[in-house]
Amino acid sequence: MTLTDLCKELNNWFTTFIYHDTFTIKNGVIDLSDMVADGSLQDGQYFRIVGSVFNDGVHMYPASDLDDETFTGAVWAMAVPREFITLLNDINAWIEQYGADLQKPYQSESFGGYSYSLKGSLSGGS
Repeated sequence: MTLTDLCKELNNWFTTFIYHDTFTIKNGVIDLSDMVADGSLQDGQYFRIVGSVFNDGVHMYPASDLDDETFTGAVWAMAVPREFITLLNDINAWIEQYGADLQKPYQSESFGGYSYSLKGSLSGGS
């Protein structure tokens, strides 16, 4: 799960400032110097791109792995709490450990004269 996925799922982007403009991404880098100059974005801070064809989602400033394009949209400065990143890491650790079992959500079932069983184990524990 990505930070973008988790923010979307919880409908919380931790937005501190939204900057609307036409943005150019060249050589994988988006020019956000206006946001840095006014103090709304700094190194290591997360930001969300909205309205891009190739780069919508959450990134960390300065990002250097974006796909080149020019788009009219918005960049949202975010104040993501450390605990939220810890939660994301915990979710990903759980998915790594139990994700394969999610494809087979039950081990057995029976109703009426029908019975079905699978081998394996699924545990919701941590």
